[in-house]
Amino acid sequence: MYTVKKLSELAGVSVRTLHYYDDIGLLKPSLVGENSYRYYDDASLLRLQQILFYREIGLELRGIKEILDDPDFDTVTALQLHRRTLQEKIERLQTLIQTVDTTIMHLIGEIDMSNKKTIFEGFSEEKQKQYEKEAVDHWGDNASQSIKLWHSYSDERKAQIMQEGGDIYVEIVANMGKGADSPEIRALLVRWHQHLRYFYEPTIEVLGGLGNMYHDHPDFNATFTRIHPDLPVFLKEAIAIYVDELETRWLERELGILEE
Repeated sequence: MYTVKKLSELAGVSVRTLHYYDDIGLLKPSLVGENSYRYYDDASLLRLQQILFYREIGLELRGIKEILDDPDFDTVTALQLHRRTLQEKIERLQTLIQTVDTTIMHLIGEIDMSNKKTIFEGFSEEKQKQYEKEAVDHWGDNASQSIKLWHSYSDERKAQIMQEGGDIYVEIVANMGKGADSPEIRALLVRWHQHLRYFYEPTIEVLGGLGNMYHDHPDFNATFTRIHPDLPVFLKEAIAIYVDELETRWLERELGILEE
């Protein structure tokens, strides 16, 4: 049997989410002890796995409950379908992240900490055109739309946008000592999130992917390490916390709709 805390750690979901699932009848505990503690068995574990798979492919909680409560529901068939769907999603997200990677790297360029105003100075025009051609050739319309948006700005506006982006990262460095989950860092990540909209509309999935990429991708890691040696690791942690909060708020809104 698993406690709520143990199940939360095992499945990578919050205790609050599990409580929500219990409240709406999506995932009831196998046993509630005399101490009011919830306990879950292996069957509950498999049901939670199905819930997370269906959430991953975008189904609403109400629809997931209807599927799992169907007497004809077959776990093996469902898992086979999940595998095919997730494989397709992996390929799509890899393409999307590569598109974001290539496009942003060509936009933000190299940094020079000797002058804060040049932290996100662009590449040369020749190098920018090279990146644009590669992005469009390899990843098509997503990259094309991002590049088109960028080129719709005047040179003065581009400079302002780059300055704004540089300022955000410098302020994050100045506040790293307060912790990745501090109100100050969260406020800066809200600004970072909004700043990305100068280039494209970032989904929660893309935000999470960027957090990982800032640390894992050698070009981004080198860029942020020049600002501060600890910045890549800090951004990965802070963005993960921020994305988790966004997902939690989304879940609360969805549950609010379900309870109406």
